[in-house]
Amino acid sequence: MLVISDIKVLRATVRAWRQAGQTVAFVPTMGNLHSGHFKLVDEARQRADRVIVSIFVNPMQFGANEDLASYPRTLTEDCAGLTEHQADAVFTPTPELMYPRGLAVQTAVEVPKVGDKHCGASRPGHFRGVATIVSKLFNLVQPDLALFGKKDYQQLAVIRQLTTDLSFPIEIIGIDTERAADGLALSSRNGYLSAEARAKAPLIYQQLQWLRQQISHGFADFRALEQQVADTLSQAGFRPDYIHICDRQTLELADSNSKPLVILLAAYLGTTRLIDNLEV
Repeated sequence: MLVISDIKVLRATVRAWRQAGQTVAFVPTMGNLHSGHFKLVDEARQRADRVIVSIFVNPMQFGANEDLASYPRTLTEDCAGLTEHQADAVFTPTPELMYPRGLAVQTAVEVPKVGDKHCGASRPGHFRGVATIVSKLFNLVQPDLALFGKKDYQQLAVIRQLTTDLSFPIEIIGIDTERAADGLALSSRNGYLSAEARAKAPLIYQQLQWLRQQISHGFADFRALEQQVADTLSQAGFRPDYIHICDRQTLELADSNSKPLVILLAAYLGTTRLIDNLEV
């Protein structure tokens, strides 16, 4: 597997693949890879001739009081895993390479409306950072397809929208969330959880399943259902950020006439912010 940290080398590598008539799949990550990431790589391997992964902890998508400095960086282990899963190359740029003029004057990409609510409301500027770095990476790699996990459901919606709006000739593929045996969605931040918190964390998925069951049984007062889940999580020691039953296409809050649906949830357990979702 090639480990590339230079833009010219990256472009020359992709150009050679193209000249050989090969298709290219791309998996952007922030590293600290787990089986959910490797599932994306395996799917990419099935869909294209070449697979390239990026590992970049993007400072532009972290808020002032978030965990940029402490975010786990495990490049050696990540590269070993990517080699095992037959990635062809990994691109490992530095912030200086990606933002040579600094963040204060960096040209930015905004995705209005779809990026403004839910996590966008709780983390101002987050999706601006996501949209900007993904746009840069799409321009650098120029893949035929790019794969993202559905665990970051709103992020996937933001990326689909920017791909359409900016006319990137890239197929965006969402892959189902990878979960631990007890239902907890796999996340690089799960490692922050204490043993006690980790034991509590699966309640999030249990509550999502309960919500889906209530909706399937015809309960149409969505705001009351959301509040009931918020109360249950609060009583268990979580600090809910939001529980929103949404129209799956627009991510607007749903009413009884909306379908299909997705339930979006974010909650703090200790200092760790956990997100999950479930399609209905």
